Amino acid sequence: MDDLSETFHRKTVLVTGGAGSIGTNLVNALASFDVKRIVVLDNLSSAYVTRDEDLRRAFKERPHIVYHLAAHFANQNSVDHPELDLAVNGLGTLKVLEHAHLVGVERFIYASSGCGIYGPDTPMPFTEEYVSTHLYTPYQVTKMLGELYTSMFHSLYDLPVVNPRFFNSFGPGEVPGRYRNVIPNFFFWAMNSKTLPITGTGEETRDFAYVDDIVSGLIACAHYDEAIGEAINLATGREIRIADLAQWVNELAGNEAGVAFVERRNWDKKHRLVASIEKARRILHYEPKMDFKDGLTEVHRWFKENWKNIQKSAEF
Repeated sequence: MDDLSETFHRKTVLVTGGAGSIGTNLVNALASFDVKRIVVLDNLSSAYVTRDEDLRRAFKERPHIVYHLAAHFANQNSVDHPELDLAVNGLGTLKVLEHAHLVGVERFIYASSGCGIYGPDTPMPFTEEYVSTHLYTPYQVTKMLGELYTSMFHSLYDLPVVNPRFFNSFGPGEVPGRYRNVIPNFFFWAMNSKTLPITGTGEETRDFAYVDDIVSGLIACAHYDEAIGEAINLATGREIRIADLAQWVNELAGNEAGVAFVERRNWDKKHRLVASIEKARRILHYEPKMDFKDGLTEVHRWFKENWKNIQKSAEF
């Protein structure tokens, strides 16, 4: 593989949403390179409203590479707060793109969502050329809007953009909460000896990608010129049943409260979800390394080490 570190040698890198789970791990990875400066823009929430003065200050550093991870997260949050979702994921992304164009960045990497771009009618495994307009939440709509904006800036201004599409990322550093992902929430409930709620039958599947594998793909997005103008799945190509996930979390946490089945949310239309990663392998030389159960063990370790702070921070 090529020497990826050369891409970042003495470069300034801007990471919006850099205090989140993916952002924190990305910043740590970038810090291992000989970068000139890493600029992090984040307001420590799941809905970063991009303020003009913050953007001006960040882009005064004239970043060479921009990772736009900041977002209003995620589906249920967007159903409850659709206007805020549009302000963050729509207008916020447009503003970041405008600043990136004005300073002439070398690469703009936009964190898209494979869970949003592909509708329930998309054939599996999901491949990048097949997107759907049959969407069910404002979050899905605005993540697609972000891709449309990046594509427009690439076509109109030759802005070198890449759209990695994340699939159910998980790993250390993600705090549980009402609008957060299933794995941190399951661990929080299990470590409090509570029953784990499964929406649906438990036979539903998801393609869970460990945060370190996602980060390796993001680093490669900045390196390979073949990625410019492309949407690329960052996933594993592996299906995990939610019933199995709940069982493994309970086993790790020593939780005997079991599971309870609850009604599916009306926007949750995907019974199965698995991505093709052939394009990522071909263009990014991407190869996920983390075994799923080993990844769960790492998350459990992080929860135990940070349990007091997690209990204070979790909002349901």
